[in-house]
Amino acid sequence: MSLRTRLLILVIAAMLVPAILVGLRFVQNRASEIDAALANLAASADDIASDLGEKIQGTAQLHYGLARARDLDTRDKAACSAFLSDVREEYPQFTGILTIDPDGRLFCDSLRTNRTLDLNDRGYFKEVKNLHGGVAVEPVFGRLTGLSLQIAYPVRSEAGALKFVLLASFNLKKFAEFHDKRLLSEKDILLVDANGTVLAAPKSGGWSVPVGGSIAGSDLFHFAAGSDGEPFREITDRGGRTQIWAVARSPSIRKAGLTILVGRSKDGLVAAANRRLYEDMAILAVASLLLLAGLWILTTVSIGRQVGRLAAMAKSLGRGDLSARIPEPHPGGELGGLMTLLNSTAESLEQQRAAIADLSHKLSQSQKMEAMGQLTGGVAHDFNNLLTVILGNSEHLADRLAGNKELQRIADDIATAAERGSDLTRSLLAFARKQPLRPREIDIAEQVTGMKQLLQRTLGEHIESSFTLAPDLWRASVDPGQLATAVLNLVLNARDAMPDGGKLTVEVRNTSLGESDLDVNGEPRPGDYVMLAVKDTGSGMNSEVLGRAFEPFFTTKEVGKGTGLGLSMVYGFAQQSGGLVQMQSEPGQGSVVRLFFPRLATSPNEEPPPAAPGAALEGRETVLVVEDDGMVRAYVENELKALGYRVITTSNGPAALDVLRRSGDIQLLFTDVVMPGGMFGPELARQAVQLRPGLKVLFTSGYSQDPVKTPDGIDARILTKPFRRQDLAAMLRSALSEPPR
Repeated sequence: MSLRTRLLILVIAAMLVPAILVGLRFVQNRASEIDAALANLAASADDIASDLGEKIQGTAQLHYGLARARDLDTRDKAACSAFLSDVREEYPQFTGILTIDPDGRLFCDSLRTNRTLDLNDRGYFKEVKNLHGGVAVEPVFGRLTGLSLQIAYPVRSEAGALKFVLLASFNLKKFAEFHDKRLLSEKDILLVDANGTVLAAPKSGGWSVPVGGSIAGSDLFHFAAGSDGEPFREITDRGGRTQIWAVARSPSIRKAGLTILVGRSKDGLVAAANRRLYEDMAILAVASLLLLAGLWILTTVSIGRQVGRLAAMAKSLGRGDLSARIPEPHPGGELGGLMTLLNSTAESLEQQRAAIADLSHKLSQSQKMEAMGQLTGGVAHDFNNLLTVILGNSEHLADRLAGNKELQRIADDIATAAERGSDLTRSLLAFARKQPLRPREIDIAEQVTGMKQLLQRTLGEHIESSFTLAPDLWRASVDPGQLATAVLNLVLNARDAMPDGGKLTVEVRNTSLGESDLDVNGEPRPGDYVMLAVKDTGSGMNSEVLGRAFEPFFTTKEVGKGTGLGLSMVYGFAQQSGGLVQMQSEPGQGSVVRLFFPRLATSPNEEPPPAAPGAALEGRETVLVVEDDGMVRAYVENELKALGYRVITTSNGPAALDVLRRSGDIQLLFTDVVMPGGMFGPELARQAVQLRPGLKVLFTSGYSQDPVKTPDGIDARILTKPFRRQDLAAMLRSALSEPPR
């Protein structure tokens, strides 16, 4: 099978589903149009009924006004008739307005016929005599008024006695003719009374029952008089003509003895919807045929030949022939673009291969750095466990060797070395960017002062250093460890820029930035800041290098002498701390980097002074210790027992939960954060508090790649490894003394 034929089959298959969906949509539209026509039929019937109801209500209001007219409260028959005649001229919808005495005899008449009538046998007169409000309504055929709706209203004295009855004959014939014209004769209007007598007949030639005739017993009358609420019904007459009728279900019109129906032939109702459906289907068919014909011509004339050229080119490239080209002329449109693209691809494959090799090398380096970060984290965790044991036991030795100053000094040196090892692990984690920021309110000048000796040793004797630290500095919220790393990175960069010596200045002072002061991204960040600046007299940078100085992995140093991460880490730290960075440099004029940290709006909270040794740090509560490292677990158990606590130890979370499920009084859970077995400290704490509400929780951690997330509803503190005995005792008392939520 040829490509052209396959393409056409694919196009036909692809068009089949949309065509079916469009066809179904057309059918749905036809059904919607029919439903809309039926709804319009019912709405027309309801509109006519509503209009007639308003006419009856308006007549009742007219009666109410006439009943209080002095011209009617008279026994002068001529004057009364003249008054009603004037009223009727104002209301031409009435064929007559008259008054009836309580004995049922006509008194005065708007038609001035001076006739005599006895209305005692009329239903509306019998009904109105018993009414004390409202009107009685009845459709009738009058000799003078023709088809009318008699609307009677009782006029009573203040004592409630019937004085006379006002009667208005509303012209139903004109009412029906008006609505027939309004509906443009597209619909048939039928009015019948409660007995099935036709009061107004449709104008169409298919209707056979005249006005005054009866449809009682017919399906149409059963539908109209039914109380089941059926909105529509198809009625087929004796001539085989099918009509769809809608009936107005107005209670007030039914009470008046009237039934209003609006009908339309079924063929006329669906003809417009069918015509629209046929037109839409025809348009769809023609469009589909034209599309298929166009595709056939397109595939025959151009696609087949051009695809052959593309296939030949693809085979050449598949064999590795990079000299293969598709000769011109190329066709227009997508195929021509694809040919040009293939030629360009062949020309650039060598460059692509070189770029792929370079990317592969960079990816390998990135993976090595990530692996080093993972290794650093793991080493830090295990190393801190070991340091916890070393630091704790060195404290024990120092206590036991209090009488031997030399040995006690050795024990103190061991403790100091362990603390320096802890600092080393924190530095490793900061280098690997695995340690989350722990900002706290600090004096930046004090931090820089503590680094003077380290920075001077780093610079060497060939570089002169000076420190300008302003007094009364504002407080800032900064991670001290990350601040030290940032300063060290800046000093190392300055040292490398002054291989033959120079001068380095570190300055810390308060400053306020305005709208004209921009950061390295060119954005204004107005406000109050504590500024830390590192300035050197080194070689400086040109504008091109200065513009890329903070890009990750960008460096002007020789291969192997710099990663290009120093300034990018400084920039990220400043941004994460809510501050900004500025940098100035010119070739031969040195460089200055300024870090700005936001001023704290409120005074720092003073931390409580550490508890003095032996100051109420002991306890008698029961502590459940969960630690996977055996040496750390034994050390903590001994320390807690020495402090007077009752201790239960387990090596993992599930074992700790088994202990908590058993009876026994346990006041605090002391658990490591990272443990083997799939259950870490936070999850253990969450389940433990569910088992024992009110249980206190104290975490300990040597390293966690993510910050420790305390479960909701749990008051917990974190003790970082390694820790001294005093820190352990103070943190335990603080956790146990925490008031419940």
